[in-house]
Amino acid sequence: MLEGKKIVVVMPAYNAEKTLEKTYNEIPKDVVDEILVTDDHSRDATVEVAKRLGLEVYLHEKNRGYGGNQKTCYRKALEKNADIIIMLHPDYQYPPKLITAMAGLICSEMFDVVLGSRILGGYATKGGMPLYKYFSNRILTFIENFILGLKLSEYHTGYRAFSRKVLLSLPILENSDDFVFDNQIIAQAGFYGYRIGEITAPSKYAKESSSISFKRSVIYGIGVIWTTIQFLLQKLNLAKFRIFNPDGKKIL
Repeated sequence: MLEGKKIVVVMPAYNAEKTLEKTYNEIPKDVVDEILVTDDHSRDATVEVAKRLGLEVYLHEKNRGYGGNQKTCYRKALEKNADIIIMLHPDYQYPPKLITAMAGLICSEMFDVVLGSRILGGYATKGGMPLYKYFSNRILTFIENFILGLKLSEYHTGYRAFSRKVLLSLPILENSDDFVFDNQIIAQAGFYGYRIGEITAPSKYAKESSSISFKRSVIYGIGVIWTTIQFLLQKLNLAKFRIFNPDGKKIL
């Protein structure tokens, strides 16, 4: 625990056999109360590695997609009465040692959501981020900051910490089961006025790290733009969308 808050780390896994153990070894066990792995029907030995490490594993009988995997992660963590939920990819792309700092920012009650930014500090390309991803990240972030008004360094990191009240209140079951889920949940948090902070998170891009194809990246980018348009239209009361509906489907 940290300041009396129960901290649960969730790892949405898919074919993470080669990197799961390295990621797990660097998680600060003196702060983290529980570590959960949700396996999205991996085709490798991810589940066997997780069980050997003594981790609690939840299996999808069929692939539900990255967003669908996160929904399972958050539901299971909330069912365990987590006060702070931190999503850490098991592909060793993000530094697990930052969990303490991210949880601390939420414990301080200064922020409700904390993002581990690959952009702050200028570490993205140094860590191996492909240039097309870097530039598309910067362009999408500029558009989103202009419309959403959140002034973040990036919206597309997979390293996130949430307070319990955020995940209970947002209609995240209305979100996509695909990669754009990541963007939708930040837009939702901004729409409802939650405080979003950032911390520098130097990332590593290795051949073992997960990555989506160029085609999927384009689809994701289109989804990001559409989410931003939905945000604007709803704010202007010109349309209503389920992802911003306070009565939409909640995780619990």
